[in-house]
Amino acid sequence: MGMMVCGLSVQAQKYVGGDISMLPQYEKAGVVYKDAAGNTVSDVLTFFKQEGQNAMRVRLFVDPSKDNDKAVCQDLDYVKDLGKRIKEAGMKFMLDFHYSDTWADPAKQWTPDAWKDLSNEQLYTKIYEYTKDCLQQLKAAGATPDMIQTGNEISYGMLWGTEAAAKSNQNNRCYTNSPEANWTRFITLLKKAGEACREECPQAQIILHSERTPKANVLTDFFDRMKAAAVDYDIIGLSYYPDYHGSLTTLETALNTLESKQYGKEIMIVETGYSYAWSIGNDFNYTATYPYTEEGQRQFTADLIAMLNKHQEVKGLFWWWPEDNGNKNVTAHWWNAALYDHNTGKPFAAFYELKNFVGGDTSVNTLEADKLSSPHRIFTLDGRQVRGDGQTESLPRGTYIVGNRKIHI
Repeated sequence: MGMMVCGLSVQAQKYVGGDISMLPQYEKAGVVYKDAAGNTVSDVLTFFKQEGQNAMRVRLFVDPSKDNDKAVCQDLDYVKDLGKRIKEAGMKFMLDFHYSDTWADPAKQWTPDAWKDLSNEQLYTKIYEYTKDCLQQLKAAGATPDMIQTGNEISYGMLWGTEAAAKSNQNNRCYTNSPEANWTRFITLLKKAGEACREECPQAQIILHSERTPKANVLTDFFDRMKAAAVDYDIIGLSYYPDYHGSLTTLETALNTLESKQYGKEIMIVETGYSYAWSIGNDFNYTATYPYTEEGQRQFTADLIAMLNKHQEVKGLFWWWPEDNGNKNVTAHWWNAALYDHNTGKPFAAFYELKNFVGGDTSVNTLEADKLSSPHRIFTLDGRQVRGDGQTESLPRGTYIVGNRKIHI
């Protein structure tokens, strides 16, 4: 239990929301979003916030025009517009760099077409310059990210080269599992991306994202290497889908293992989802516990949150593609783990469970009493000191702790 500041419990700031990268496409197609009573929602983000969600994630591709997948459409202009909306809605904005023209995941981390002929040294410069330029443009557009993923599901590295080259010669892939030089290359890329983040968005938290949730030894090997190489980041991001990654017990084992390593990092589930109808993967069948029904999806969500809330280092929970509302003109995909009923346009019951992850309060990180009592030391809600002179005039808009009280800028 935390101490009290201005009558509020002093705990760590927690974030809950989803990856809503397709929302503008659904809106453009005229998809109607409703509340539980069937009333049309005029502003989807305002509705999400009213229902207790406080952060949203958006993916960014280098040149999505190179991919024919309608869900791969998030170029920089697209992300600037959506990011600005998220910020104006009073939510935190998580930016997910894919560093590719298409989906980046453990099976494919293809180098963007425009970068395919660059040497490793040139790639180090390019990822720094690209990251820096994107962040500069986002800031100018009023869409400054609060959290930044430098890569998506990067357990085995990123920027492997082109898919065509990999098909002709498997050794062309720059997997991090072989040889050791690939780890050195990958870590250098991460450091250059992180350097740009720190320079342009010093208040943002950097996330390293892995999907190896079922393999705690692979997770710890990855983050041990990050620690040994002094990679600068703040948050361990995990993907967790039961269909691919196993039971809640499997996830908890991963969390316990990460916490036991004492990396000094927060943990977030940056992607999760469970079906309301049909399976989304064939690796694990959880239907004996959670049937593929609206109630099964709700109960899974409730149990997931109850488990996560036992782990003090877990600070974030993001549902993947919650806004899918079943319009085939938007994308050929049908995401069976969406949080909207494709027939009625109303949220499923699991949507309303998400707010229980944050508990509905405005919370701050646990701070020592002498820090809280100082009138000159100013902290963000997640416990980071931003000023030591008590001057608030130049602070960015937000909520802070100053001298044992909350202030709003």
